[in-house]
Amino acid sequence: MIRRSIAAIVGAESAVIQKLLAQAIVDWRAEGLKVCGLVEEAHGLTGRSCSAGLLRNIQTGNVYAMYLDEPPAHTSCHLDELGVVGACSSVLGQIEESDVVVLSKFGKVEAVGSGLFGAFEHAIASGKPVLTSVAPKHHYAWTRFAPDAVFIRPERAAFDEWLGNATRHVARGIRASVSLHR
Repeated sequence: MIRRSIAAIVGAESAVIQKLLAQAIVDWRAEGLKVCGLVEEAHGLTGRSCSAGLLRNIQTGNVYAMYLDEPPAHTSCHLDELGVVGACSSVLGQIEESDVVVLSKFGKVEAVGSGLFGAFEHAIASGKPVLTSVAPKHHYAWTRFAPDAVFIRPERAAFDEWLGNATRHVARGIRASVSLHR
């Protein structure tokens, strides 16, 4: 897979990025693309120092909570790693048939090989364009995982430009592979 087919959105708050991702998904599906993955939604709960909310499966609409009612004693973070792993499992079977994979973010659980990590690996191994977001504090882990991935601005036009380039790169790779096997 050509790593330019992997992009991370940087430079905005998570809520802004998730809203842009949701709109891109609607637009790309209207254009006939098969999009799979997960987008994050707010939990709407008050008094939380952790923003962990919900993950929605793009294809099924199923929602997976990724927050704990009470954080573990050693932290104020309500993130439920098992909820994220469950959401990840829900998309693994959808990746092969998709044109593009959108995964809400590469964050702290992915940085240690958990959470959505399996979906990232499967999408990349399948040669699918992958769009995600990465917070600055996770850039190091992200670049270790996907060293040739591109960073893009949190703008819809940037998403479309990236996807156009990514699908051309993937198509070239498929044509080259077919030529080698003839």
